[in-house]
Amino acid sequence: MAETKSEAVSSSIEPHEGMGFWRRYIFSVDHKVIGKQYLFLGLFMGFVGVGLSYVFRWQLAWPGTAVPGWGKVNAPQYYELVTMHGTVMVFFVAMPVLLGAFGNFLIPLMVGARDMAFPRLNMASFWTIFVGTILLLASFFVPSGASRAGWTNYVPMSASPTYTGGVYWGEVLWLLAVAIDFASVLMGGINFLTTAIAMRAPGMTMWRLPMLVWGELAASVMFMLSVGPLIAGVVMLLLDLLVGTAFFDPQKGADPLLWQHLFWFFGHPEVYVVAVPGLVIVQEIIPVFSRKPLFGYRLIVWSIIAASVLSFMVWAHHMFVSGMDPTLAEPFSVTTIAISIPFALMLFATIATLWGGQITFSTPMLFALGALANFLLGGVSGIPLGTNASDIYLHDTYFVIAHFHNTLVPTAVIAGFGGIYYWFPKMFGRMTNEALGKIHFVLTWVGFNTVFIPLFLIGLGGGQRRIYRSAAYTFYKPLQPLHVIATVGLLIIIVGQIPFLVNFFWSMLRGAKAPANPWHAATLEWATDSPPPHENFHTTPTVVRGPYEYSVPGIEQDWAPQAAEIEAGAARA
Repeated sequence: MAETKSEAVSSSIEPHEGMGFWRRYIFSVDHKVIGKQYLFLGLFMGFVGVGLSYVFRWQLAWPGTAVPGWGKVNAPQYYELVTMHGTVMVFFVAMPVLLGAFGNFLIPLMVGARDMAFPRLNMASFWTIFVGTILLLASFFVPSGASRAGWTNYVPMSASPTYTGGVYWGEVLWLLAVAIDFASVLMGGINFLTTAIAMRAPGMTMWRLPMLVWGELAASVMFMLSVGPLIAGVVMLLLDLLVGTAFFDPQKGADPLLWQHLFWFFGHPEVYVVAVPGLVIVQEIIPVFSRKPLFGYRLIVWSIIAASVLSFMVWAHHMFVSGMDPTLAEPFSVTTIAISIPFALMLFATIATLWGGQITFSTPMLFALGALANFLLGGVSGIPLGTNASDIYLHDTYFVIAHFHNTLVPTAVIAGFGGIYYWFPKMFGRMTNEALGKIHFVLTWVGFNTVFIPLFLIGLGGGQRRIYRSAAYTFYKPLQPLHVIATVGLLIIIVGQIPFLVNFFWSMLRGAKAPANPWHAATLEWATDSPPPHENFHTTPTVVRGPYEYSVPGIEQDWAPQAAEIEAGAARA
């Protein structure tokens, strides 16, 4: 049966011989090329998102002064920048990189397939999100300006905008761009699920799948099951704006809280759509550079499944101050605390993998450890926000921003960088420069904590977010120096990306040639060439054990004796 699947996939792959540049590298159906396209798009949009944050953070630190390279920021521009920063980073950076890039490039290689199950659908998924990206960027240049309603797009701000010059095209383009982005992710999810379930190599059972594949599958299922209501909400809001219906506008008798329910029913699983792939990247890197097996493989898988189920039962903790019945807040507080349990198990299992290991602090490992540390801080800081009594005080303060960024940035950005450095040899066939990579890590991680630890303190001091000139308020003045510190931290982050760009492009062109398995890792993608050939494997691989059982043919197993000893000790315990 497995050979039949392999033959079916092979017959669907277009040969590279005779293909021109456009078919081979632009409109390609090869999952590896498409994964790189997603990566380049996500990195470009990441620098756009950081650039937007630079402008509004300068305004918060030194209000009313001209921003170098921009000029003075007025109130509408400030709210546009804040809205588009969040939109770009969540929908057009985190998802393209963690799902589009790593999922596309790695899933077929990790399961032993020759390509995705539906190569043309895969190509369509990238060009769909590319169109959405163009629409989002175009919204900056329409007369009404970009959306100002926040990345959550709350009504009535989005349904009854202050702009009165006709149709609010900035908001319309925002809605269209996000809906198109969702369509792209749905296409990718169909491919991920079908490929991992139906296209596995002989011997690759579900309980032998690498953690990254499990994480991508869980993220795809969560996205598919949660996005429907929000797509319906997007259509209804477009009708309100373009046709004059009254689904959300309170001036026409509608209920604006309906949007919050539709958004957060999707929005909270969306946090885990981003967080889980980031965490499993960390769980792929740490065993390799600890020279130990991943502790509690099945425990982690079941924890991912449990967290995925619970993610649909916590959305109203974002709405504790919306006027909802306090008795209804109680069960959502309970489910919010409950969802921390599977994530705690995942984190503790990852930490246990480090215990007694022969740790090597290579660049991927540094980013993995940095992501792990900050995600722990993000998880702990989420407990008071998930509890009704404390959330009433902390809601809409900078504490929320600090918590949210300590949840998503470690998984989407810091772990994402770790994944780039780890799989760069496989993607491009060359090694990155370790010195530049470590400088990049230090500046990024130090800068990140310099930004967001002060924001925790501002939030605890009562500092409300999304205030254009917060320094104008008397009670806020003692907190203003913390904004200055945070902005200096952002400048450190921006400077820290210079060595990354130099390293990335220099290594791609001039880096040392990479062997097939430079890290001596034990997952199946390292059993083929770096970079892999067009159909991934010269012959169909046969898997006799899982990636954490240390015996995949063609992969170096220089740590198998130690792994066996550790497993024996764990069994006795």
